[in-house]
Amino acid sequence: MDRKAFMTAAALGLFLFGWIAGRSQTSQPDFELTVDAPSGETTVECVKGCELLWVERGFPRANARGDKKFVYSCGAVRCGSGRVGGWIVR
Repeated sequence: MDRKAFMTAAALGLFLFGWIAGRSQTSQPDFELTVDAPSGETTVECVKGCELLWVERGFPRANARGDKKFVYSCGAVRCGSGRVGGWIVR
């Protein structure tokens, strides 16, 4: 009986150790963006793992390629937001 209890406790201990080790790992983001928005011109840049396209008036055709950097500007006092689409690049 003692051996069976020891084996059960050891199995439970190994299970808990694996669960704790797995939960302690942090996941990395799939992509990174920077946004610089002074008055006049806004720059959206893909730092890692993505491509950007202007999608304000609908999605581009299938063979359109994205860029790492996108600039949006407006001369009004208050500008509406523009829509930029992003795709993850692997």
